[in-house]
Amino acid sequence: MSSIKEDMDFTGHLKIRLNGEIVRDVPNVVVTTGKGFVATRMAGTTDAVMSHMAIGTGTTAASPSQSALISEHLRLALTSTGGTPDAANTKITYNASFPAVANQSPTTVAVTEAGIFNASNAGKMLCRTKFDPVNKGVADSLAIEWVITIS
Repeated sequence: MSSIKEDMDFTGHLKIRLNGEIVRDVPNVVVTTGKGFVATRMAGTTDAVMSHMAIGTGTTAASPSQSALISEHLRLALTSTGGTPDAANTKITYNASFPAVANQSPTTVAVTEAGIFNASNAGKMLCRTKFDPVNKGVADSLAIEWVITIS
């Protein structure tokens, strides 16, 4: 008797642009709470869709057990709440733009982590990544395009 095993893998990849130029192209970790979020949505629960992206200054490596950024600096609404699926419904793209901020404190932030969440504060984190510092000054805009692939 043979058994059939179906595996579903969640992977992610993001591009970080500083003033329109790609400065980082990195993979991410889809965390345990993110996989749980997907399972509960499949079961029909009413968890809110992914709606926000956060950036931070934490330097701890990404791990599946994490449920928040290590040191969140700023969280903004996604350009398109819930993300944008591709034609085959195997990839979802999330975008957020962190604009230039005249009164940013500190004046230069060494951004080293990012995450996707389903709330404007707290909420469930879908994924997190840690990367080499991207120094965002008060005159800099930072844009992140994050693609989650389900295969």
